[in-house]
Amino acid sequence: MQTIRAKRSSTDTEQARTGPERDLSPLLAGAATAVGGFGAILALVGSDSPLRGPFTLFFLLMAPTVAIAAALRGLEPLGRVLASLAGSVVVNMLVAQGMLATHRWSWRGGIVAVTAISALLLLLVWVRRRGGRTTTGRTL
Repeated sequence: MQTIRAKRSSTDTEQARTGPERDLSPLLAGAATAVGGFGAILALVGSDSPLRGPFTLFFLLMAPTVAIAAALRGLEPLGRVLASLAGSVVVNMLVAQGMLATHRWSWRGGIVAVTAISALLLLLVWVRRRGGRTTTGRTL
């Protein structure tokens, strides 16, 4: 009986000595969440900070983007990013048009509406994933 062994390259040996490279995705996601949340809070309390505008814009674009991207899990990464960014713009425009059509325009109301829609989308995705599982982990 023979044992088959794979040759290790010098980079594999270096990584084995120094440890695996760190994945920065959770750190970047946490930073983006903090920036977006901070922007929403600054806007809702009416702060005069110069960071209010850019951080609030970041929140208004990224909150629906993340919610839509979570729903489009099966797409390729580039298609998922483009579709979720387009969907984010659509959500923001529909909120603005709806508020203008009903004569209820306010910037605070817009932020609250976008937050509620994004949270609802994330909740629906979570419920769909939790409800779709059976005891064996397979669906019919």
